[in-house]
Amino acid sequence: MKVSSVAKKLWCVHKQLILLVAPLIFLPLVFTLPEKEGKCLYVVLLMATFWCTEALPLAVTAMLPVCLFPTLGIISSKKLCPQYFLETNFLFLSGLIMASSIEEWGLHRRIALKVLTIVGVKPAWLILGMMLTSSFLSMWLSNTATTAMMLPIANAILDSLFGDVETLKRKCKFSDEGGEDVNNRHSVKMLSLPSEPQEKHILPVDGFDEPSEKLTAEEIRSESERHLNVRKGFLICIPYAASIGGTATLTGTAPNLILIGQLKSYFPECDAINFSSWFAFAFPLMLLFLVLGWLWISFLYGGLNSRLCVRKHDRQSEAESRAKALIEEDYRKLGPINFAEGSISFFFVLFAVLLFTRDPKFFTGWSVLFKKGYVSDAVTGVIIVSILFFFPSEKPSVKWWLDPRASNTRYVPLMSWKKAQDSVPWNILLLLGGGFAMAKACEESGLASWLGGHLQPLAQLPPAVAVMLITGFLACFTEFASNTATIIIFLPVIAELALRVAVNPLYFMIPATVGCSYAFMLPVSTPPNSIAFASGHLLVKDMVKTGLVMNILGILSITLAMNTWGVAMFDLNTYPDWARPLNATAVLPHGHGPAVRLLNATL
Repeated sequence: MKVSSVAKKLWCVHKQLILLVAPLIFLPLVFTLPEKEGKCLYVVLLMATFWCTEALPLAVTAMLPVCLFPTLGIISSKKLCPQYFLETNFLFLSGLIMASSIEEWGLHRRIALKVLTIVGVKPAWLILGMMLTSSFLSMWLSNTATTAMMLPIANAILDSLFGDVETLKRKCKFSDEGGEDVNNRHSVKMLSLPSEPQEKHILPVDGFDEPSEKLTAEEIRSESERHLNVRKGFLICIPYAASIGGTATLTGTAPNLILIGQLKSYFPECDAINFSSWFAFAFPLMLLFLVLGWLWISFLYGGLNSRLCVRKHDRQSEAESRAKALIEEDYRKLGPINFAEGSISFFFVLFAVLLFTRDPKFFTGWSVLFKKGYVSDAVTGVIIVSILFFFPSEKPSVKWWLDPRASNTRYVPLMSWKKAQDSVPWNILLLLGGGFAMAKACEESGLASWLGGHLQPLAQLPPAVAVMLITGFLACFTEFASNTATIIIFLPVIAELALRVAVNPLYFMIPATVGCSYAFMLPVSTPPNSIAFASGHLLVKDMVKTGLVMNILGILSITLAMNTWGVAMFDLNTYPDWARPLNATAVLPHGHGPAVRLLNATL
């Protein structure tokens, strides 16, 4: 049998082979390391392998702690199982239900089209509009849902501007020998835009001044290549903006919630991060990175040129005008905001305002009206989304009650439990729980402390450099593993490292959490990347070339944020009281000591 045939057969069963071989490969750890630490590390590496290779479904791997940790004597199931539904999970669940209600009544599409009508359709501005809309929606919806919703809108606008992609690809292949035929065939090429039945808009796709102008094959090929390049920029900016936008709110992406859960586990007295304080830190960071990303993508894919600010009266300007008319027409077809959309908008704004003002740190929040420590962000979220299940989707009418001939239509609330069941990714809730269970086991077994001790050489580095290394490493690692799995694996170790080098734990944990969402280089890095790549118009090299610089810009942005407004907001220049009880035996670093590594005399 040929080697290639054997390789293909092995690939067909590679997941089963991983399930059989991985436990045997890691088995020596149980016998060579300290008992509890070795057993815990064995389970952690086993789960990391299964998560990275997806040998088991992610949610099934997340349930392995319930099987393995108690049977290996690391932690009792009584302590472990409650980790699967902490209050953090309720906050995440409430955010998901709110997002489902927004999608159910089409409010997200209205927001997207409105933003696009404001920014216009010149390439650079339209890329900015796409990125702003995608990032805003992904703050509340899932990154995947945002990308899936925005890509069809982008494709419709691109077809309006440049014509269908297959025609553009054919033009790119024309040779100089067929130049005259090219002119004859394509100087009058038109694209029909969908509009009112009685009037059909005709849109040229070549973008030159005169319809009768004779063009060489090289000119047509060059212009078509430019259009294809701009199209790539449109498609690639959407998943990137969705990933960036998800970092701005606690409910925007799973790693942010894992940070909160593990902070509560390791440092129960830490109340520095809640919905409002995280937003105050992460939203400016998101805007900074979004602008840098926009400039890079626009520069790379031809969006930044003289047409950015100067209007030229040529065919391309006419095409842009017609594309703008198409967007405005789509928005007009949505009609006025109905009662359901208005109600969802109200509860969405109320949801955000209550989360922001519960305990914003810089002024007294409404939580002081209740017993201290009893009302959390999870309580706020559940209160609001519970209302959606009984609030009517149609305007109540007294006339309906008084008119016996009125149709007896069934009462429909804004949200049904069946819709919630279908739309909420319950596997992600299990994944969050598995992460919290793993963190609890690492804490109980002493594995996090043991690993932190072996990372002591990092104590010799300035903390700002350590932040860049941590963020860069996790941004690279998450290219090959899910961001949730990545932060679950590494956050306990990073927390212990911060204690070992006597640095405020938030100084390492926040950039690690945000960095896990910066996966831009590969189609398999995140579901949004995969959706954009599946359009067939992007190549792997396009994503690598764009994503590499995006990763670098992200690392620099996080480093800047942590060392400027992050220091002021979270008081990173001082070692916090809430970290002292778990750090009684921490080894203080010697040598150079930057401001962030404050050595407290009482330690």
